[in-house]
Amino acid sequence: MFCTFEEKIRPFHMRSVGVALLSSLVASGVTWWIARRALPSCPPVPNNPPVQPVRWEIHPPVDFTTAAERAMPTVVHIRTQTQVELSPFHHLFPNEEELPQGSIPGTGSGVILSPDGYIVTCNHVIEKASRIEVTLYDNRTFRASVVGADPSTDIALIKIDAEGLPYLEFGDSDELRVGEWVLAVGNPFNLTSTVTAGIVSAKGRTLGLLKEKFRVEAFIQTDAAVNPGNSGGALVNINGKLVGINTAIASLTGTFTGYSFAVPSNIVKKVVEDLRRYGRVQRAVLGILFEPLNTTLQKESGVPVSQGAYVREVYSGSAAEEAGLRSGDVIVEIDGRPVRQSADVAELIALHRPGESVRITYYRGSERRETVARLRGRSSDEETVRESGLTYIPSLGARLRSITEEEKKSLGIKHGLRLVEILPGPLKEVGVRPGFVITAIDRQPVSTPEEALRILQSIRGGVLIEGLYRKGEKAYYAISLE
Repeated sequence: MFCTFEEKIRPFHMRSVGVALLSSLVASGVTWWIARRALPSCPPVPNNPPVQPVRWEIHPPVDFTTAAERAMPTVVHIRTQTQVELSPFHHLFPNEEELPQGSIPGTGSGVILSPDGYIVTCNHVIEKASRIEVTLYDNRTFRASVVGADPSTDIALIKIDAEGLPYLEFGDSDELRVGEWVLAVGNPFNLTSTVTAGIVSAKGRTLGLLKEKFRVEAFIQTDAAVNPGNSGGALVNINGKLVGINTAIASLTGTFTGYSFAVPSNIVKKVVEDLRRYGRVQRAVLGILFEPLNTTLQKESGVPVSQGAYVREVYSGSAAEEAGLRSGDVIVEIDGRPVRQSADVAELIALHRPGESVRITYYRGSERRETVARLRGRSSDEETVRESGLTYIPSLGARLRSITEEEKKSLGIKHGLRLVEILPGPLKEVGVRPGFVITAIDRQPVSTPEEALRILQSIRGGVLIEGLYRKGEKAYYAISLE
């Protein structure tokens, strides 16, 4: 059989196409292989899930409940009554009609420091109060008496007759850092046992709130919410230890608007120890007028530092003069602790008593120097720390002593106790004045403070106090010990 021309060339054509296709595939493969050998290998692309939007959440570093549980049972509610003299026409004014028997009520907080009823609070909470009432966390109520007060730090110590109380331990306020969490515990607006949280916003803050000549202002600033009624309450760290006593807020309205302030616990601890031991604060004085170091003063003094306390004046006969300090010096350390601002000097000196020594590091020009200053008291009777010779009786709210032989002769009596200082308590409520001499308590003669304490401890309820101000003028007072 014969075939046509087209039939003859079709097999040849098909073979040519197949060869060409095979050649192109081989060439492509060789090219891919050469290119892969020439280029660096890349890791495989992971098959990750799609990116989710960020969710911002605040997680406290610790659980606040432990600190709150430790602090709440130790914080008390304080109510006060302050006697006022009313005008004979006060009933014509509706606002004054509500005052109970010419007294003004007050409220605040306090912190129990010992099982036997010593409580720290703010001086402005109990100042001028004639009656102080303390309500504990378990709702028990006690009458309180003032052990002592220090207006220069706005700290006061009061006492209730109780035992086995929960109390708060002191923390070290010097170790407190800016940004650290703290809790404020108190009774704002009579809302008992209120806890708020915040951080330490600043330290060593000076506000000019206290008007005392030797005031000590080095407040801890926080943003924990504090309101009227919180004064005297606790500022605690996350371990539940006392690092400050809440005392003030920065506000144009009288309520919390962002910042509150507390007295550092290291100052509180020293003040409380003095009040409990001596009845008043033993305030040490360096004897200089100082101010914060600024750019102008830095150039004038020629010191190589930008922070410190610039000594404006050294008082004659002071501890600073004896230690060799001069006007123009810049204090940078006290006892190894840095002085960054003038408030640091006041705070660090306030931790000491008259007669104690401090090591001061300072610059005079570009030269760094050290000296030791032996601190003195504000007056001659504070040059050294010593007992006051008075006995404090909490149930009476008074400091007293036995009368001298000369006083016995001038008054015509054989025994008695002279009231030197009368603090808020039952004697002040009934109008007893300093200088009164107690001759008998509950018709039992007294000649020593120990006898008075023994008699009062055996009495409950009312008691009769007998005595005199001047010879031949006997006076009797009925007081309540409840």
